[in-house]
Amino acid sequence: MRTFREWLTPIVFLSNNWISLLGVVLVTTGGVLWVALLPAMFRTHSQDPYAGILQFLVLPAIFFAGLGLIPLGIWRVRRRGELPEVFPPLQLSNPKFRRLLAFVGAATAANLIIGTSLLYGAVHYMETVSFCGQACHTVMKPEFTAYQQSPHARVACVECHIGPGANWFVKSKISGSWQVISVTFHLYPRPIPTPIENLRPARETCEVCHWPQKFGGDRVRVINHYGEDEKVTRAQTVLLMHIGGGNGYQGIHGAHMGPGVVIRYAHADRERQKIPWVEYTGKDGKRYEYAAEGHTGSGPGSLPVRVMDCIDCHNRPSHSFEMPGKAVDRALDEGRIDRTLPFAKKAALEVIQQDYAATADSEREIPKRFLAYYEKNHPDIFASRRQDVERSARGALLIYSRNVFPEMRVKWGAYFNNIGHVDFDGCFRCHDWRESKPAGRSITQDCDTCHKTLAQEEENPRVLADLGLSG
Repeated sequence: MRTFREWLTPIVFLSNNWISLLGVVLVTTGGVLWVALLPAMFRTHSQDPYAGILQFLVLPAIFFAGLGLIPLGIWRVRRRGELPEVFPPLQLSNPKFRRLLAFVGAATAANLIIGTSLLYGAVHYMETVSFCGQACHTVMKPEFTAYQQSPHARVACVECHIGPGANWFVKSKISGSWQVISVTFHLYPRPIPTPIENLRPARETCEVCHWPQKFGGDRVRVINHYGEDEKVTRAQTVLLMHIGGGNGYQGIHGAHMGPGVVIRYAHADRERQKIPWVEYTGKDGKRYEYAAEGHTGSGPGSLPVRVMDCIDCHNRPSHSFEMPGKAVDRALDEGRIDRTLPFAKKAALEVIQQDYAATADSEREIPKRFLAYYEKNHPDIFASRRQDVERSARGALLIYSRNVFPEMRVKWGAYFNNIGHVDFDGCFRCHDWRESKPAGRSITQDCDTCHKTLAQEEENPRVLADLGLSG
């Protein structure tokens, strides 16, 4: 009966070729990196979600590629007939065996030093915002630009899009593996559709920081709107928003996400903008169904049904885009466009609502056209306040660059924002006075349900003076 050494001797000898040795390097590399990542694999709530890419895809690919190269090299040697009559013994006195041991030892030591440091750096880098927004995902320039101006600009992309734990890598990355192919071969749609189907539940991402049952109370909101007249007249709307939340206070959050409240709805389109059926279960356990006009039959029928959560209203919390009027109003508020310039809003709207074939065209034409407007229509202002006009021209360009991306076909209004009901249907997708079954209730569209209007389009609302907020 052959001993283990006698069985192993021909394998070791035949493996001493460059193909098999490359396989040995890959196997040791995969093994060493696997050991380095072993602690993360046993952490249920690992804070390194991208480690799953290495754990479940990269390392197995390296390891099994190495295993495949070893027999490939042996087969190549046997095919050439490079076989001795007697195989050299596996002893340190055998110089070829010593060289093989030295090679494997050196490769293992190098992998320990170089591989672990590179692995740590790779995992850390793949979690950064620059990787998500600029390195691999340059196609997401519109989303990345909006993200940088959002309230979540200091929250890493992976914290919301993947969340803690490597297990969600399987759903969030493998389910989107087609995206890698489409980006590589430029097969992606323009504009990029809003991700809806494969999002992680809001309770595992949004609610890590935001608690929907937390008491919110009422909050004053002041909305400034500027006219397109010569004086750029400001009109202010003051709303008392019924935010609501815990402690039994209804308001917006209490009505939709309060304790015991469950809302389900059926949608007739992918974007969830057409909602013909709603089911409301209150904290008392009673259920009411609301069907929109034209929806036939009972229940949702064959339409997909979803349990409402934060993202159904806050559908673009970190990637929101403005409409032209609101964007210019905000620029006037912030001083990026000088409000004291005559017809400042009108001039800005004229140049930013033009069609530009490419970003480079807009960067050249918007400032040029803004300056030309004042040079032609207000030459005295252009001559005496050239710096203010140029600064406002840059402000107009910033508005356009923040919201419109010609190469990705992202135009004004390309993405729905469900907060509110002015620019898009938003709240009115459901709140349209539809009646309930059993009868006796309706989904109201009364303005005072969500907010109290304290002033509407007034130049100097008295309520702001009473609150000490005027001026």
